[in-house]
Amino acid sequence: MVLVAFIVFSASGILALTFGPLKATPQVGIFRLLAGVQFLAALALAGARVMGYA
Repeated sequence: MVLVAFIVFSASGILALTFGPLKATPQVGIFRLLAGVQFLAALALAGARVMGYA
């Protein structure tokens, strides 16, 4: 579960930056998409661990 926590922490940091210092950059949508993909990966990994596949 440490890996899931690290992925969520990383995605949260990226998302926080896009609403703070990076909100004026033209690539803000890409950064938010990256954070969303990380959240989905963490969710998939957590689900696999709960179900016993990982």
